[in-house]
Amino acid sequence: QVHLVESGGGLVQAGGSLRLSCVASGRAFSFYTVAWFRQVPGEEREFAAAITPTAGSGGTSYQDSVKGRFIISRDNAKNTVYLQMNSLKPEDTAGYYCAAKWGRYLGTTEYDVWGQGTQVTVAS
Repeated sequence: QVHLVESGGGLVQAGGSLRLSCVASGRAFSFYTVAWFRQVPGEEREFAAAITPTAGSGGTSYQDSVKGRFIISRDNAKNTVYLQMNSLKPEDTAGYYCAAKWGRYLGTTEYDVWGQGTQVTVAS
């Protein structure tokens, strides 16, 4: 099983950009689907984006509210998945968590492994 650590969060002005990283330790990371979720205290956790082991050809998915602004990618040689966040809005403010599930998975709920999260704050 992999262990996930997120980084890259911080404070940014509306319209700005951040890139989050999710680094995995453990074997066979390239065989996992990896997703980013976000959560505001007191609210439900929300799916943001996911990338399957074979990232090309339909291997990514996005929640509608981030589509066209966020880009998920992976570098299996570095055991890392990235979330490039552009045109950030105050409503993107949340704790961002990466999660992993073995194999190709296009759902938004059944992830087995979670990181500890990184905070993103977008100032208006």
